[in-house]
Amino acid sequence: MELINISWFQPPTLLLTGILGLEAVQIWISIPLCVMYLIALLGNSTILFIIKTSSSLHEPQYFFLSMLAATDVGLSLSTLPTVLSVFLLNHREIEFHSCLMQMFFIHTFSSMESAILLAMAFDRFVAICNPLHYKVVLTHSRIMGMGLASMTRGVVLMVPLPILLKRLPFCKDVILSHSYCYHPDVMKLACGPITVNIIYGLS
Repeated sequence: MELINISWFQPPTLLLTGILGLEAVQIWISIPLCVMYLIALLGNSTILFIIKTSSSLHEPQYFFLSMLAATDVGLSLSTLPTVLSVFLLNHREIEFHSCLMQMFFIHTFSSMESAILLAMAFDRFVAICNPLHYKVVLTHSRIMGMGLASMTRGVVLMVPLPILLKRLPFCKDVILSHSYCYHPDVMKLACGPITVNIIYGLS
């Protein structure tokens, strides 16, 4: 099916790309890429397992570390399927709504990660500046509240991205410049007014 230079309100599929100019060696690039993904998944899963099973690590700083590891696992799993399908199988097509869903999860986990890093900085600030009140300030309920706030912030801030993209017509090439769906990348393919998308993305 020819997907290029046809007008759709929403294209049926989009085309992902690997590394331009290195298509012939993409299979070799995929080997270290696979290893890095496996290390990221294994390392973060190990951190989660150790913190869960070791009662001596049930402290605020380790709870935040486990939240960070969980978001890293989510981020890796959000990008892993399409990246490996492009590099290993040269399967470049992704259905439009799957692309929007992947984009939502990538941006949501990234937003959650930044919020958790902020919470970790606050944890260290309290530990250094007010060590005697550390356990009083960072109670289990506060830590859970900060984790839920990070998750809520990520979801609420990123829900508008796919909604804003779904309202646009697409009439340009449907070739993305990454091997995963990324908001600015998908937005550039639209031929309608994208001012609202730009302002929201910048905000």
